[in-house]
Amino acid sequence: MTKNQKDKIDDLFYYSPINTEKITQKEQKRKTKEREKRIKKQNSQKKVENQFDYDNEMVIKMTNKNNQKQEEKTKQKMSKKQRQILKKKKRIKLMLKFTALLIIIIAGIIFALVSPIFNIKEIDVSNNEQIKTETIVSLSQLNLGQNIFKFNKNKVNKNIKTNAYIESVEIKRKLPNKVQIQIEERKQEYNVEFLNGYAYINNQGYILQISEEKQALPTIQGISTPDEQIVEGNRLNSEDLEKLEVIIQIMNICKNYELDSKITNIDISTKDEYTLYLEEEKKTIYLGDKSNLSNKMLYVQVIIEENRGKEGAIFVNGDLNNNFKPRFKEKV
Repeated sequence: MTKNQKDKIDDLFYYSPINTEKITQKEQKRKTKEREKRIKKQNSQKKVENQFDYDNEMVIKMTNKNNQKQEEKTKQKMSKKQRQILKKKKRIKLMLKFTALLIIIIAGIIFALVSPIFNIKEIDVSNNEQIKTETIVSLSQLNLGQNIFKFNKNKVNKNIKTNAYIESVEIKRKLPNKVQIQIEERKQEYNVEFLNGYAYINNQGYILQISEEKQALPTIQGISTPDEQIVEGNRLNSEDLEKLEVIIQIMNICKNYELDSKITNIDISTKDEYTLYLEEEKKTIYLGDKSNLSNKMLYVQVIIEENRGKEGAIFVNGDLNNNFKPRFKEKV
């Protein structure tokens, strides 16, 4: 049997109805296996590709981050330079502004000191009652035509205060050419016997003026301040200032009984014996020390009313809290 004949017989056998089914099943299995193999290959290739892509992405991301950092660094460098440049520009602008302002100020000062617009044309003095305006202007040493900025306020203040009557001074420049001087004066409150004359003092014990004339004021007698210290502008010594405080208390209480205007003399020779003299009533009042002044003056008022027109002495110089009885002794 030849080879061709065998092949034909095999083909007939292979393609017989029984065998075709078997062959078909085998083919399907084989194809299925081949398909599975292909799918596995494809999946493995995809994994490899995916893995490569992921790494590639990581690399790209890293490069991008590095690039961003470099860009940020360059930006920071640029921003630092820009900041420095801006700072320099600001400094230059500030210096220019300051210089311009300084020039303007200097020019303004020169103009104010040189221009005749600011020469004094008027000196106004207010609140002065006892001291004449001309006297205060003279004391100030200010002159018309003088530049309004060329005098020292403190110096002018001290000059005016050399007058004992001046308590305080306020000086104002009213541009362009006016000066205002506001005065607060000390007021005469008491005469103080001094040698053959009198010294006028205020409630603070300042010696305002020395004169031979007696003012219509209560006269204080028996001060301990030495004669050489009785100078205008000075104050009484500390002992007399303490006694002066008591005198002020007495005068304030006397106002309540309308007796203050009737007191003509106050003797303070002894600290424990203040003596008042009422010329109109022709009565001398012995007050004693400064204790119970209100009660003492109440008794004084009653005694004066009871002995109107009689000359004599009123004694309230005892301890009213210890059965002392105020009394009036008529002059015989």
